[in-house]
Amino acid sequence: QVQLVESGGGLVQAGGSLRLSCAASGTSSTSTMAWFRQVPGKERKFVAAMHWSGIITSYEDSVKGRFTISRDNAKNPVNLQMNRLKPEDTAVYYCAASRSFGLPSTTGNYAYWGQGTQVTVSS
Repeated sequence: QVQLVESGGGLVQAGGSLRLSCAASGTSSTSTMAWFRQVPGKERKFVAAMHWSGIITSYEDSVKGRFTISRDNAKNPVNLQMNRLKPEDTAVYYCAASRSFGLPSTTGNYAYWGQGTQVTVSS
């Protein structure tokens, strides 16, 4: 059974940084790890994805150059380093896992989700 638990969210001023981590178990059958974010009343949107190898990554355009997805080890398979944060980055951030190799950017391709962690960027 796949379990994903996010941590590292919080309140930060615009221009600051946060690092999100996703602790995972039971993910041996998955190929892609990703981060999505969601604001109230809006759809959950893709932020970044990474193949398990850590070599292949993909980013949503608005976070390119500011966010970096990476992995430390098998227990914490995906981190999201967020720099130069903006108020529009405020959202609940979700870790997700997929069996797809293609770094999908749509929620329907991800079968496993964490509970989410709140990120708030003040102006």
